[in-house]
Amino acid sequence: MKVPQRVLLVVTRRIGDVLLTTPLLRSIRLAWPQAEIDVLVFRGTDGVLHGHPDIRRIITVPERPGFWQHLAIISRLFRRYDLAVSTLAGDKPTLYAWAAAKVRIGTLEDAPKQHWKQRLLSQWVPFDNLGTHTVLMNLKLADLLGIKRNHEVVAAWSKVDEDSVATALPFDLRAQPYALLHVYPKFPYKMWRSNGWAEVAQWLDARGVRTVLTGSAAADELTYVDEIFRKLPGSAVNMAGKLSLTESAFLASRAKIYVGPDTAITHVAAAVGTPTVALYGPSNPVKWGPWPHGYKDDGNPYQLRGSQRVGNVFLLQGQGECVPCMEEGCDRNIRSLSACLQNMPSAEVIAAVQMMLEGSA
Repeated sequence: MKVPQRVLLVVTRRIGDVLLTTPLLRSIRLAWPQAEIDVLVFRGTDGVLHGHPDIRRIITVPERPGFWQHLAIISRLFRRYDLAVSTLAGDKPTLYAWAAAKVRIGTLEDAPKQHWKQRLLSQWVPFDNLGTHTVLMNLKLADLLGIKRNHEVVAAWSKVDEDSVATALPFDLRAQPYALLHVYPKFPYKMWRSNGWAEVAQWLDARGVRTVLTGSAAADELTYVDEIFRKLPGSAVNMAGKLSLTESAFLASRAKIYVGPDTAITHVAAAVGTPTVALYGPSNPVKWGPWPHGYKDDGNPYQLRGSQRVGNVFLLQGQGECVPCMEEGCDRNIRSLSACLQNMPSAEVIAAVQMMLEGSA
C-alpha cells in the first residue's frame, strides 16, 4: 500500500486495551516515521497515552454517545485520514474506521451475523478472544499492513511527572526501597481480600521495604484503599487519588516490587520492567496476562492454567478446577467476588514476592 501520511488508530475500550495497543502503535511509527498518528479512545482512558512519543493527537469520545453525538463524531472523522486501524471487532470502532479513511483495516468476528462489517473494511483478520494474547492479536494488524512487528508495550511519562512524584512522596524514592501495591481493580470480581494486603505489607516492612498504595480518585476506590491503609505499618504511604496515570507509571518504574490484580497499572508495571506479582482469578491469562518487559516472541507468554513466571512477571493464579472461568465472579456479575481470589493464601503471595525480590537483587 502507499505510505500513509495520516493514520488513525481506533481503541474505544478500557484503559488496559488502550495500553496494549502501543506495540502496534510503535510498529506503525517505526515503519512510517513521517506519518502523523492520532488515536481515538473513550473519554477517561486517554491518560495512559499522555506524553506518548508516537502520537500526534489523542481524540476522545463518550463511551455511550447519543444519536446526534454519534453523527458528530463520524462527521468529525470523515475521510480525514489515509489509513484507519481498528483493534476491536465491535460495531462502533469498525464504523469509526470506515468513516475516517478510504483504507481501513481491523479485526472482526468471523460469524454470519458479523459479515456486514466486512464491507466496511478494506482488509480484516479474524478476532480471537480466547487463545491469542491481546498484544499479539493487535500485531496481526501489523502483518496485514506488511510492516515489521514491534512487541514493546510503551508506558510514557515526562520530567514534570518525575518531579511531581518526587515532591508528593514523603521519602526519597531514589534512596528508600519501596513496594507499590495496587489493591483496587475496577471490578470486584478481580479483587483480592483486604487482610491479605495488610499481611504482605507487614512482611515487606519487616524487611525494610516501605509500602506505597496507588489508586484512582473514584470515591469508592478511595474509601476501599483507605480502609486497607489503616491496617498497614506506619511507614506505609497512601497515594490513591493523588497521581495521574503517567505519574503512576513513573512511580511503578522505580519500585523494588509491584503487586496488583488484573488491572491497567499491573500492565504498566510489567511493561516498565519492574518485578511484578500479578494476582489472577477468573481472567484468561493467555489473553490478558501482563506483557513482560522485553518479551519479543510471537507465541503467547502464558498458559491458560497454573501460576507461572515469565521474565519480570510472576502470574499467581487462584486455585480451583473452574479457574480461569472467564466469568464476572462466582455470581456472574461485575459486583460479585471470585472465590479463587478471595481464598488465595497470603503465604502464596508473599512467597511470590520473595522470589521476585531475590531474583531482582
